[in-house]
Amino acid sequence: MADVTVRAPAKINLHLEVLGLRPDGYHELAMVMQSIDLADTLVLRSTADATIRLRSDSAELPSDGTNLIVRAAELLRSRVGLPELGVDITLHKRIPIGAGLAGGSSDGAAALVGLDALWGLALGPARLHGLAAELGSDMPFCLEGGTQLCFGRGERLEPVTAAGAPGQAVLLIKHPEASVSTPWAYGRCRDLRGDFYLDAEADFEQRRQALRQGPLVAALAGQGPLPHLRNDLQAVVEPEVESIRAGLDLLRRGPGALAVAMSGSGPSLFALYPDLATAEAARDALAEPLAALGFDAWCCRCGGSGVSLVTDGSAP
Repeated sequence: MADVTVRAPAKINLHLEVLGLRPDGYHELAMVMQSIDLADTLVLRSTADATIRLRSDSAELPSDGTNLIVRAAELLRSRVGLPELGVDITLHKRIPIGAGLAGGSSDGAAALVGLDALWGLALGPARLHGLAAELGSDMPFCLEGGTQLCFGRGERLEPVTAAGAPGQAVLLIKHPEASVSTPWAYGRCRDLRGDFYLDAEADFEQRRQALRQGPLVAALAGQGPLPHLRNDLQAVVEPEVESIRAGLDLLRRGPGALAVAMSGSGPSLFALYPDLATAEAARDALAEPLAALGFDAWCCRCGGSGVSLVTDGSAP
């Protein structure tokens, strides 16, 4: 069949609360994730040689079985029992790498959606979500997108009703030399905050319910002002990474922001604005200090969906 093109959006965390440790060793989380329109693009072409090949316009990314795109393709082919299927995948990379924006997870989710279409598998959302959850905690959200409550490791989704004011946007910044290890960030959180971890399912559920009924979800539904955004990893990473402290301070001094926070385990930072024009005006106002400190910057709309097939020829 013809090539299949898939769009893979990034995400930001509007809330990230570390509740405690699970029996499987992962952290139990209560989050609100939001898609943004900064996106990678995958182009997939079926082949007849039973080989999975990945090429990318980013020299930083591996193209072997350590890449989530290749892992997703191998898992999907294995589960449907059709080892003869092959594919050439071209990745056009726009989401910065290692940025706390789920770029790798979104690419892997896009591979699942694209190959389901390319190979004519018609697996359906439930099976794709199951495969996504096996591959990564953020991948089910990346499939669904929009604005979601995310619980468990992040794979348990609950959509936020009437989510987000129409047209909200972010000014997103990242220092190209900044890097934060996600395992290190969670380990540091455990070292510093472990005495306050919850350990009972009833306590976990109480915190989930507090988030469901709290001021952030109400604000996203248009029923009140936006509260301070909570990110428990920011609380332990910010004191130890100079570029994150400097970037957050800069965004807080910018004009018109509704809220400022770090995304995930960092090092990407964002300020939320009521619309794209206001975000762009803030970027222009901060252009000189952003350049002086070496930050890359993007203005992005908040999005209403996750990975999606491209049918209008507009990508990459």
